[in-house]
Parts: sequence; C-alpha cells; structure tokens
Amino acid sequence: MKNFLKSCILVSLVIFATSCNNSRDYDSNSRATGWDLSGRDGGVSYKTDYEEQEPGPGLVFVEGGTFTMGRVKDDVMHDWNNTPTQQHVQSFYIDETEVTNVMYLEYLDWLKQVFPPTEERYKNIYTGALPDTLVWRNPLGFNENMVNNYLRHPAFHTYPVVGVNWIQATEFSQWRTDRVNEKRLSDKGYTSRDAYKNSSADNVFSTETYLNAPSKVYGGSDSITRGGRETDRKLRNNPDSTNVYVQRKDGELLPAYRLPTEAEWEYAALGQSSLRDYNSYRGRKKYPWDGQYTRSGDGRTIGDQLANFKQGQGDYGGIAGWSDDGADITSEVRSYESNDYGLYDMAGNVSEWVADVYRPRLDNEYNDFNYFRGNVYTKNAITEEGKVKVLTADEVIYDTLSNGKIIARNIPGELAQTSIGDQETYLRTQFSKSDNINFRDGDKSSSRYYSKQGNTVKGEDMYNSPDNEVTLKDGKIDRRYDGSSTRTTLIDDNVRVYKGGSWRDREYWLDPAQRRYFPQDMATDDIGFRNAMSKVGSKSNKGRRTRN
Repeated sequence: MKNFLKSCILVSLVIFATSCNNSRDYDSNSRATGWDLSGRDGGVSYKTDYEEQEPGPGLVFVEGGTFTMGRVKDDVMHDWNNTPTQQHVQSFYIDETEVTNVMYLEYLDWLKQVFPPTEERYKNIYTGALPDTLVWRNPLGFNENMVNNYLRHPAFHTYPVVGVNWIQATEFSQWRTDRVNEKRLSDKGYTSRDAYKNSSADNVFSTETYLNAPSKVYGGSDSITRGGRETDRKLRNNPDSTNVYVQRKDGELLPAYRLPTEAEWEYAALGQSSLRDYNSYRGRKKYPWDGQYTRSGDGRTIGDQLANFKQGQGDYGGIAGWSDDGADITSEVRSYESNDYGLYDMAGNVSEWVADVYRPRLDNEYNDFNYFRGNVYTKNAITEEGKVKVLTADEVIYDTLSNGKIIARNIPGELAQTSIGDQETYLRTQFSKSDNINFRDGDKSSSRYYSKQGNTVKGEDMYNSPDNEVTLKDGKIDRRYDGSSTRTTLIDDNVRVYKGGSWRDREYWLDPAQRRYFPQDMATDDIGFRNAMSKVGSKSNKGRRTRN
C-alpha cells in the first residue's frame, strides 16, 4: 500500500513538473495569452518552427556590420566624391558571381515564350529586354566577333552579361524573384508540379500578386488542363491549415532579388570577414584581396594576376604566357580567387550597377545605417471595388529611353503601383513624400538658386543637366536634343552609381571605394550586375536562439 502511495505521489510530481515546464514553453504557445499558436485548436496559425532564411539560388550570405565606406588611400584623382564615412550595413545575401549570359538568356527565352514578340501588343516586352550588343563596336576597332557572338554563343555562356542598362537589370531582378518563388511553391507542393513550366501571357505568376490577391494569380485560373485532366494549382499549406494559399507569415517565399545598394556592394567587395585588426576595420584594406598589389604573393600562385583589368596602354592582358592575366575582354566568372566572403570578381572583369542614384557626396550626417539614395515609395493601386489592381496586357507601362528604345517597366499579371499620398505621410517623422531621391540634396532649400525669401529661380534646378526629350509621335520617334551651351553637369535623378573596375580599367579603379555614374537607360561593354537579397531574422545566420 505504501509503495502504491509513493508511486502515485511520484507520478503526480512528474505531471506537475511537466505542466509547469510546459507553461514556460512559448515556442508553440502565446507569450501574451497562453493560447495555442499552431492552429490545431481551430484558431489562427503562426509559423512557430521557423529556423533561418534559406539562401536563394546563386546567393552567398554576408554578415552585416560596421565599416569605413569611401576612399582612404591613394586618392590621386582628388574626386572628392568618396570621402570616408563610417557606415553600418545589415546582413544580406549577394550573388557569388556576376549575372552571366546564360542566366540572362533564360530571362529572354522566357519572355519570348510567354509574350511572343510576333504579337504587336507584346513585342516591346521582349525587345525592350534585349541587351545592346552594339556596345562592342568601335570606329577604330574590329570587334564584330563580340557583336555577333558574345551574348548567345555557348563559348560565352559563363561570361558576365554586358550591354544591359540599369532599368533592364532591375526588371531582370523582378523576373528572377517571381521565377524562384514560383518554383519553390511548386517543389513544396503548394502549386501543381508543372505550373511554372506552363506560363502564358494570360497565365503568369507574380509573387506580390500571389500574396495580395492569390485568386488572381495565373490570370485567375484555378486549375490547368493537361492531358484532358485538370490539376489544382491551390494546395493547402498543410493538413491542419485553414488557409488555401501560402501567406507571407508562412515564411515559404523569399524576399525580392534586387540590385545591391552602394553600401552593400562596397562592404561585400572589401571582404573584411577574416580581418579583425584595427587598421582593417578603419578601412585600410585597399582591394578585395589582402595586400597592396594586384599580383598574388602566395607561394603556389606567386606572380599571378588577381583580377581581370587593363594593365597599361594597349595592354589588356599582359604578354602571352606566364605574365598574362588570362583575359583580354571579359573572362569567365570564377576565373580568379574569391574574396573572404566567397565572392568572385568584386574587382575587375566588369564594373557593376548598384541601386543608388548618384550624388557627389554621402549624407552620413543624416543617416549612417543602411545608407541608400533612391527611395521612391509606392503602394498597391486599389480599384473602385476596393481590390488590388492586376495589370493586363493592355495596361503595361512602357518607358521610351533616351536612345528611343521602348522598354516595359512591368509585365501582365503584376500589381499596379501608385505613389503614396498624405494618408501615408501625415504626421510622420521619418518621411514626408513618395519620391525621396532629392532628399537633402536637390530640393529647393539646397539649391544654389534658393533665395532668402524661400523661392528659387524659375527653371533652375540643383543640377543643371541637359534636358533631352524623346517621345513617340504617330508611331515614330521624335528626338529633341538639348542644345544649350549653359549646361554645367551630367548629374540628374536618372544617373546611377556603378562600382568596381572592369577589363577596360586600370588598377586604380579596382578599389571597391571608387564610384562612378552613368545614365540608367544607357549600357556599355564593361558594366554588368549582380543581385542581392535582404536578410530577414537574425544578423548572424547561426540559427534561432532559444526563446524560453
């Protein structure tokens, strides 16, 4: 009898201890109310077992931190556009290599299949995305081999794509986001296995459309017919879920691919992850690799060039043989050693577009965290019925570039965007308007024409750049060049920063701190790009800390 009582007491203590321990377990229960968060009791479900963000295809993790942004050594040109400033960058992901020709060809072939250029209403979607292969031509150079072959010949598949302007690079990034997320949903069974292989002009997946109006994704079609049999596109998240579609709170969809900001690109290029001494932290590292020279000091590769760049007048690769850097124009990606983050060609090969609008200085006095100039805040356009507006083929927005080329700024199936208004900015302390490109630089109060009475001279802007006008009139391009002799700069709101030296540049430009600018709608044979992706969650990417 005594043993029986002891057993009962022991079991009671175990049950009591277990219940006390469970009362402190907030992984699946609310810390606010104690309610179950898994949705098993019929309530709203939350993702309680999320670990860490998975890197998207091609991306490498870069842990954020503080660094000295800007030129700190050998400023022989005295540009004064990259003076040192201490910045903090959040953790992010960035492409291991530049976007290659074959990666961009995937994009072109998808557009050609989904939006056939033989159809009048679609032709500018495909043709507007084509790189400018004529960038290789030179009046005193024989470069027709690159004009004809560089983009499409398989010998150049793993070479960085060039002839792509900033706008095209941005549109590629959006396309890449949608294709990656579409395949993730398909691979995990949230959509039919072959949904992403059967896109058409009226049957397109968009990540933001899926999140905001899932019933309208794929043109509003609930199923596809294949072999005479319908296949449901809309599978439940899990057997216990009450949601038909994946939502942002499920953590299944990746953040957007995008161009890196200038601060992110420079931070990643420096590759300071293995350096902990004070001088390196203060920005004394000159190149993406260690040391002050462009040749390797490693015993196994001593003397080898560490990047693809122009070594001198008429010398794009060195004397053939041991001294050669292995390339005269661009080279295959991964041809040289990576930096400490595992990133290739962060100096040399091709320069790279970044997201920022160019200004001669960084306003670190106002912001030294995730610095970026170019914010234009928008919101989803809402119809009279109170629903988000999904673009049709007749509502695609096109831009006519300075050279007369027509380029699509979105594609059918995406959500229409509109500028934010007073409802979003009223009594806010952080921002007061939709377009912040000219914030603290280029607005009335910072213009040299600003008077004490608070007025500006009519027609005078902060930057007195040419005002060329290109329009379409009766199906023909009407070009009106600005012939004024009073223009003093090429800087305006449509020039973007590009970073890193290229195969055309001397080693001076290999320093990650160097910065130059180019019109966002123009392209060259030595500017390419790579994508980045924001990091959600922890800074270190070392797994979730215990929350009990």
